[in-house]
Amino acid sequence: MTPLPTDAGATPAYWDAACHYLTQRDRVMAKLIPQFGQARLQTRGDAFSTLARSIVGQQISVKAAQAVWDRFVRHLGGCAQDLLKPDTVLAQDVPMLRACGLSVRKAEYLLDLARHFQDRRVHLDQWQAMDDESIIDELVAIRGIGRWTAEMFLIFHLMRPNVLPLDDVGLLKGISLCYFSGEPVSRAEARELGECWAPYRSVATWYLWRCLDPLPVEY
Repeated sequence: MTPLPTDAGATPAYWDAACHYLTQRDRVMAKLIPQFGQARLQTRGDAFSTLARSIVGQQISVKAAQAVWDRFVRHLGGCAQDLLKPDTVLAQDVPMLRACGLSVRKAEYLLDLARHFQDRRVHLDQWQAMDDESIIDELVAIRGIGRWTAEMFLIFHLMRPNVLPLDDVGLLKGISLCYFSGEPVSRAEARELGECWAPYRSVATWYLWRCLDPLPVEY
C-alpha cells in the first residue's frame, strides 16, 4: 500500500520504478516518458483543502477556478497557500460563500464537505490501510464529489499508483492520439489497454495527460 504523503510537494517513491516498468512493457510509453525529463507527480495541500479546491474548480476553467479559489480563501482570512480548516468554512453560510463567487450548489457542497470532516465521517487515519474502492465509496458520500473527483484525489493527494480514471476526457483523448491515430476510443478499449500498465496505471495516465498539456496538473 502506498504511504500517505505528509508534505506539499511530495513525490511518489515508486515513480522511477514505474517509469522503468512502463517503458519495458509499452512502446508508446517508451517514447513518451523520456520527453518529460525529471517531471514528477506532486501533491499539494492537505486532504480537506485538496477536496475543497476540486469542488471550487468544477465545470469552470483553470484560470477562473484559481480566481474564485483566491477570493474564497481571502474571504476566510487566509491566502491561497494556506490550509483550510473545516470549522472555518462552517463559520460561513451560503450567502457569505456566494459573495466569493461560488454558486449556491458549490457553497452547499463545501459546507457538506466541512461537516463530513468535522464529524469524522471520513477516516483519514485509516486511508493508508484501505483499498482504492473503499476510499472512493467514502468520498462519494459527500455531496459534490463523484467518482472522477475521488479518483483525482487518489492520484494527486494519496498518490495511489494504479488508478485508471475511465471517466476522464483527457485520458481518453490521450489514448486516442497516442494509440489509435486520433480515432475515438471507448472506455472498454481504454480499460483493456490499461491492463498492461498495472500496477502503475496512474503513472501512465499522468504521462498521457502530459502529451496533451506539458504543464503538470495539480490538485
